[in-house]
Amino acid sequence: MKKEAFTSSQLYGILPTDIDGIEALAELALDLRWSWNHAVDEIWYQLDPDLWMETHNPWVVLQNVSHDQLKKQMADQTFRGTLDEMMKAKEKSLTDPAWFQMNHTDAPLECVAYFSMEFMLNEALPIYVGGLGNVAGDQLKSASDLGVPVIALGLLYQQGYFRQLIDPYGTQQELFPYNDPGQLPITPLRLPNGEWLRVKVIMSGHTVWLRTWQVQVGRVKLYLMDSNDPTNMPFHRSITSEVYGGGLELRIQQEIILGIGGWKLLKAMNISPEVCHMNEGHAAFLVLERAGDFMKENNVTFEEALAVTRAGNVFTTHTAVAAGFDHFSPALMWQYFGNYAKDELNLDFNDLLALGRENPFNWSAYFNMAYLAIHGSGAINGVSRLHKDVSRRLFRNLFPRWPIHEVPVGSVTNGVHMPSWDSVFADKIWTHSCGKERWRGELETVETDIFSASDIDLWQFRKDARNHMINYIRERFARQSKDSGQSLEIIERAKQVFNPATLTLGFARRFVPYKRPNLLLHDTERLIRILTNPKHPVQLVLAGKSPPYDESGKALIRQWVQFIQQHNLYDHVVFLSDYDMLLTEHLVQGVDVWLNTPRRPWEACGTSGMKVLVNGGINLSELDGWWAEAYTPEVGWALGDGQEHGDDPTWDALEATSLYDLLEEEVVPEFYTRSENGIPEPWVAKMRKSMSILTPRFSANRAVREYTEKYYLPAAANYKKRASNGGCAGKQIVNTLHDLQTKWEHLQFGETLIENIEGGYHFTIRIALNHISPNDISVELFAEGINGSLSEIITMRLDPLADSQMEHTYRAQIHTTREASDYTARIIPSHEDISVPLENNLILWQR
Repeated sequence: MKKEAFTSSQLYGILPTDIDGIEALAELALDLRWSWNHAVDEIWYQLDPDLWMETHNPWVVLQNVSHDQLKKQMADQTFRGTLDEMMKAKEKSLTDPAWFQMNHTDAPLECVAYFSMEFMLNEALPIYVGGLGNVAGDQLKSASDLGVPVIALGLLYQQGYFRQLIDPYGTQQELFPYNDPGQLPITPLRLPNGEWLRVKVIMSGHTVWLRTWQVQVGRVKLYLMDSNDPTNMPFHRSITSEVYGGGLELRIQQEIILGIGGWKLLKAMNISPEVCHMNEGHAAFLVLERAGDFMKENNVTFEEALAVTRAGNVFTTHTAVAAGFDHFSPALMWQYFGNYAKDELNLDFNDLLALGRENPFNWSAYFNMAYLAIHGSGAINGVSRLHKDVSRRLFRNLFPRWPIHEVPVGSVTNGVHMPSWDSVFADKIWTHSCGKERWRGELETVETDIFSASDIDLWQFRKDARNHMINYIRERFARQSKDSGQSLEIIERAKQVFNPATLTLGFARRFVPYKRPNLLLHDTERLIRILTNPKHPVQLVLAGKSPPYDESGKALIRQWVQFIQQHNLYDHVVFLSDYDMLLTEHLVQGVDVWLNTPRRPWEACGTSGMKVLVNGGINLSELDGWWAEAYTPEVGWALGDGQEHGDDPTWDALEATSLYDLLEEEVVPEFYTRSENGIPEPWVAKMRKSMSILTPRFSANRAVREYTEKYYLPAAANYKKRASNGGCAGKQIVNTLHDLQTKWEHLQFGETLIENIEGGYHFTIRIALNHISPNDISVELFAEGINGSLSEIITMRLDPLADSQMEHTYRAQIHTTREASDYTARIIPSHEDISVPLENNLILWQR
């Protein structure tokens, strides 16, 4: 199936081949499993402690260490024994049956191809911005742990996302260092003959060559593409320069590489996934390329091919507002897809545009990538229960006249890869309570196992983690102060900030207005009183980047930095610059309370607060995203009333007051109220509940298992069924849809009789079907839900004995206390193998 693997000697010829064991070291360094298996960290520390602590990149350590040091360590029996032990553990992790192999031995699923614009796997591979990459990276790691057959595709950025420097005035400065591929834990993807595998895509009439790379993530492989090939024109070489950089033309070019180039790479490696998972709409051009490929291979039309291939596509949306989807003008689409539609898909260009439009006949409408993903997928999901409802509202116009709760969007709430985010102190207590393999199975006993940990042990691990974080904050803040040109006084003071015994709050995320990072600054005098209370002080660590072109976000950062400076609050508040994965790890491992203040419902899910769960941190968050389904008073604190208030400044002021009240009346007193043995028992009780109840629920382990069983397995089975026999099912589906579309407008409701019966009603409805087979429709009675309950849908049965030549009779008996007028008849398509309303959105309501 796949091309022959390459070895480290094929990389750049930089590793000494005369040292015994170098191949094993290279294999460990190039497998990002080390990013969540910290037992191997000691190897890199022993080779070069300073470089390891500075970079946390084993591949850099291995390339820079001297031959003498390598020989010395490889001759050391203890070092060699550790290396041998790590290699055995690596082999065991790859060969032992995992959850998928033990639970789905006869599954139709052989391969899921996961497409994402960014992946957050480790700071050594900076090809991420934030939440989307976090979800993608953590799901790959959990897929490896669980043995789910996933491969992934993304882009290798020459610069990645920017590095941040905060100047003495609090203004963000952006730096764009170059990602030297030779220093990243990646390897060129080579053919068996040693040739570098390159993929060709056509952009606006030009040939663009894509270099390809491989990243090993435990059992999972991530394939990356970049356009920085010497044979490309200069303006094409820079397409993959930075993630989300430039304007719309650069964006469409990057998305062509991801979707179309990604599928071409799979074909070049002879990989034929049953399921393609699009992590956001960026990869939606995959829909076109996959269907076009099937069309050519099976000599069917594009429409018939799409009917087959969409069954194997899964689309996950992370966007909470319509403006967040990528939109491309008809002119830009013509520039890049005018010839592609004709030459590659044998499709009229306007038919291609229709796949990305709400109204296919609105010729001026922009092409929406989310709409393309929906029109080309067999399943759609949001990333939290609340986001499912938000997404249904966003997409309801694609399903006119359908009730909002029947818009075909499901949900899988995100989760985080707990082994990547737990501290050494947390790992110790979880291992003692739940065992080393706790995140590799069903998590059935995790809740009860961790619940048994003693108050003393829980509180001690929390103190240890806080102390470790504060040491890191001091080191980083001192270095940051020096880099930004602060005075010697500030630099020296930075080395002593924060008290290890003080309640520590954390707030770290993108600084954009909807996240309201300045909510705490609404009443600065009250905030200062809370922070500097002599008996019960509070300290706050902040971090975050604003998008480079977002001046409003930069102003929020500046507001915090200047607040600290003006009130001389360095002992109580620190803003750490250059927010990245390494900084995130330290903060989520050490803070006592994680703050989150987004404007509901703009936080589709949010994952930062999930990372503190495994570390005994407690959340204080707006009832938005994941916290809307996670919160109970026994596991944390909540802001808001669960309603939407837009950007009303009055509501912001009310919520700021509520936040101060919570801190003063609940959070601070619970932390500082101690028992005779010095333990804050109510606090530890909340901490224990949060750890035991929420950590398993919001782990990537649970999320990946849910995706597998809820989406991947059904999608694989459905795709294989449709693709069999040359895709003849596609032709049948298209014919059925066209036939029904032609006849639908002539459907008519006839006479309706409603009889009162004991405890309800008997409905009889006559319908003129206009030569539509009764097998192709379903007649239903529909009643809206009451007080938030689900709607009632009753399928009426056909009474063939009462049929006439022109009309069919349908009956239903309902036992209810509701009025008969609450029920309305409707007709919808009914096909065993066609998803309604996703693939056929026809509906007729009785007037």
